[in-house]
Amino acid sequence: MSRVRVVNLHKRFDKTIAVDGISFEVGDGEFVVLLGPSGCGKTTTLRCIAGLETPDKGEIYIGDKLVNDLPPKDRDIAMVFQSYALYPHMTVYDNLAFPLKMKKYPKQEIDKRVREVSKLLRIEELLDRRPRQLSGGQQQRVALGRALVRNPRVWLMDEPLSNLDAKLRVYMRAELKRLQRDLGITTIYVTHDQAEAMAMADRIAVMNQGKILQYAPPHEVFERPANIFVAGFLGSPPMNFVEANVVEKDSKLILDAGIFQYTLPEEIAKLVREQAKGDKVVIGFRPEHMILSIEKQPDSVFQADVYVIEPMGSNYIVDLKAGEYLMKAIVPITTKLPSLGEKVWVGFLLEKVHLFDAKTEMAIF
Repeated sequence: MSRVRVVNLHKRFDKTIAVDGISFEVGDGEFVVLLGPSGCGKTTTLRCIAGLETPDKGEIYIGDKLVNDLPPKDRDIAMVFQSYALYPHMTVYDNLAFPLKMKKYPKQEIDKRVREVSKLLRIEELLDRRPRQLSGGQQQRVALGRALVRNPRVWLMDEPLSNLDAKLRVYMRAELKRLQRDLGITTIYVTHDQAEAMAMADRIAVMNQGKILQYAPPHEVFERPANIFVAGFLGSPPMNFVEANVVEKDSKLILDAGIFQYTLPEEIAKLVREQAKGDKVVIGFRPEHMILSIEKQPDSVFQADVYVIEPMGSNYIVDLKAGEYLMKAIVPITTKLPSLGEKVWVGFLLEKVHLFDAKTEMAIF
């Protein structure tokens, strides 16, 4: 049993609260990503699980065993760091064999495991080389191999792909996901790269200021964000937000955003009446769910000035200015657009719109 359970974890450095009472569970063989901006506490959480940091409070279980007082070497975990931390004076073979030699495995068993792992990672022809003779991708495979060779119960990874170029990162994240799936190793992976998290995770824990704000499968975090921070952190370009007053008129609920007024369908109006803590909400809509047109269409909601047009291959990213708001839309490159500075009609798909309470920032719809 290789599940990991973290219960009410706290960690402070002097006056800085790095981890603020988080709890989560990683299932046996599951791939979980801790995602968030720099300084949100994700690496500290990982280091506490590894035993490299001592929690101020809380419990960490690997399997059903409390490991708070166990040193890292006795937790049966393997960690891959952002810097590959390969021994420069050793060959690839010796780098892979080192963890087994430290545990005094028989020489024959060491050789067998090293060759099995090198074949799995397709680095058999590199065994006689030293790290300085390897590319970034090859060094990363060796670092993964050194973590794999001990058959750990849990894999902990701290931004292991961040030193690779963009093309190699995309390739290696697919390779890493396949490898984890084939081996069934329980994995906790730290990154600030949302594309990496969406592509690799079974579940994502979105973190900010030492707390987990949402813990759910990637599609749920993206489609049903729990609050404004999660909604704005996921998506490229990020979600557009517009603040609106909630106005009751003739038994209808109207959102008055200044740049437009929108009458809510009764089922959504009911949610707003029940959950809104005040008379303001925040409307969120993603760039890819916006509809631009030169002429007013049935689904057009407001007009905006075309500020910048960014060609992105098959799509345009169109920067729009409406009142005090700057927002971005993604449209197919076949879309007919006015010139810079001219007006365009903007609509959005109601089923894709998100509403958040302006006070609590929590999702309403």
